[in-house]
Amino acid sequence: MPVDVRNQLGLEAGDRLGFSFNEATGRYEVYPATQSLASLKGIVKKPAKPVSIEDMNRAIAEQGALAR
Repeated sequence: MPVDVRNQLGLEAGDRLGFSFNEATGRYEVYPATQSLASLKGIVKKPAKPVSIEDMNRAIAEQGALAR
């Protein structure tokens, strides 16, 4: 990441970044990830049934095809 962008975001070496998709603009946004990973535990419930790698890959491929 260019130095000027890191400076604007207030980032230092080793800092983490977050990414999100802005549906209104159709662009990804980058922001400093200030929350610890431990603080995020439990915000997403476990699925009722296990999901296989094949199911995950299929879902990713389908979403990718829809985005084109």
